[in-house]
Amino acid sequence: MVNELRLDVWLDIACLFKTRSEAQDACKTGRVSVNRQPAKPNRRLKVGDKIEIGRPFGRKQTIRVRGLAERHIAKVDARLLYEDLTPPPTPEEIEARRLERIYRAAVTPPRAPDKRERRALRKLRGRDD
Repeated sequence: MVNELRLDVWLDIACLFKTRSEAQDACKTGRVSVNRQPAKPNRRLKVGDKIEIGRPFGRKQTIRVRGLAERHIAKVDARLLYEDLTPPPTPEEIEARRLERIYRAAVTPPRAPDKRERRALRKLRGRDD
């Protein structure tokens, strides 16, 4: 085990971001803070540090580091690297998220059909090429 690890690497290993570059971008834009201080991607992280991550729609995720790992590990084991201190959402927040999803689904324009869908449409119309 290691004593210190780069913040962006740990965020990637702990599966809090999909990729390390995504974690770096979050740090560079100020969405990640360690012990209530804005953190750069190369910040050294230690066990016991408290991380706050700004998530979409103004939500904040609060994490306490419980362990460090040098390499990628299974997602189940990665969850053991941190303790999630984020309070559960209130019923009002849950309802607001639901309404936001409904609104986005209604506003999002339909996408163009992909190759498989175009073939299926041609077949339905009776035009086999």
